[in-house]
Amino acid sequence: ADMDLFGDLRRMNKRQLYYQVLNFAMIVSSALMIWKGLIVVTGSESPIVVVLSGSMEPAFHRGDLLFLTNFHDDPIRAGEIVVFKVEGRDIPIVHRVIKVHEKGNGNIKFLTKGDNNEVDDRGLYKEGQNWLEKKDVVGRARGFLPYVGMVTIIMNDYPKFKYALLAVMGAYVLLKRES
Repeated sequence: ADMDLFGDLRRMNKRQLYYQVLNFAMIVSSALMIWKGLIVVTGSESPIVVVLSGSMEPAFHRGDLLFLTNFHDDPIRAGEIVVFKVEGRDIPIVHRVIKVHEKGNGNIKFLTKGDNNEVDDRGLYKEGQNWLEKKDVVGRARGFLPYVGMVTIIMNDYPKFKYALLAVMGAYVLLKRES
């Protein structure tokens, strides 16, 4: 089967191959531009995140896609769902704000907890940290699409699936005939 594939590629003229590669590059750069645009519009470095754990059920389930904004003038309120980063952890956490302390100078400290968790998040924060501050927040949930992010979870859980998917997509782009 491998020989057929290479024969096909050889028969396809160089111009067509070049065209397909350019086409692919256009798709990738468009996606990046849209992503950058979203970052600017939403004020969040990660405007879209996938829920990876069940800690927020039943509000959000694994695989739900969340849309975030992060406007600094917006006050953080108890009951809001925030996405925050903790030092020493790569993946941001999506949890609900349960307590807010506002100081006179406008500084805010707050505590979070997963709806489905027994205890608050102090065990997740870095050692000696009891509260989150605004600088820890990546964004705040503004809307979601259920289960759309399952593909991301499958790719995280089964790395081989990711490579298979990329191979299939690559082959499709290269071999797609102009109809």
